[in-house]
Amino acid sequence: MDIGLIIVGDEILSGRRTDKHLSKIIEMLAARNSCLSWVKILGDDPAELEACYRSSFATDTLILSTGGIGATPDDLTRDAAAAALGIKTERHPEGSKLLQQLARERDREMTPQQYRLIEFPAGAELIPNPYNGIPGFKIAHHHFVPGFPEMAWPMLEWVLDTHYPNLSSNNHKEHFVFIQGSSESQIIPVMETIQANHKDVKTFSLPILGDNPKIELGVKGPQRSAKYAFDEMKKILSDQQIAWYRE
Repeated sequence: MDIGLIIVGDEILSGRRTDKHLSKIIEMLAARNSCLSWVKILGDDPAELEACYRSSFATDTLILSTGGIGATPDDLTRDAAAAALGIKTERHPEGSKLLQQLARERDREMTPQQYRLIEFPAGAELIPNPYNGIPGFKIAHHHFVPGFPEMAWPMLEWVLDTHYPNLSSNNHKEHFVFIQGSSESQIIPVMETIQANHKDVKTFSLPILGDNPKIELGVKGPQRSAKYAFDEMKKILSDQQIAWYRE
């Protein structure tokens, strides 16, 4: 299953805030034997957001989206998602009850502006927020949570555990070796052969510089396919007398 991460916020692009989501979500997925397929960081631009979501809704990719679902005018994510689907936003009925209950518990009056917090694309499902009770939302294979890590991370853990409990059954695996004394140009044909023979596996080459330069060469993909590809890669390297080792 492909998984995409969309991080929304001008403050990330300008440097006023430093993104913390990418490393944490990589960690969450690794714990489930999975990984991100891609990540995009977008500003608070309605046209760019709509175009991004329209593109991702057209795929089967599992999308995790952080930021832009607050109540202020610069929170544009919910409207962009609705526009991408060609539908309207509306007050979520269960979300309304939830906000009203929270207001009663805190002895506060609800304002029209606060109801903006649960105006989601029509048909959306709620994502519970254990931090302050104000939910995010899910629609199709997209999952929208706030930009605050304290809220976003437990909400995304809930999403993965509740809606994708068998994510680890994909058994994504990554295998690699180290190569010294050979150039990347020598291993390009090896990578091309592996990718041609194993369509669902990706190869990667990561040069490591410094006093002990070497190349990290590997494959990643579904467990069984990755194993077969890795075995073939090691054999090709040995047949071509390209020395490799594992640490």
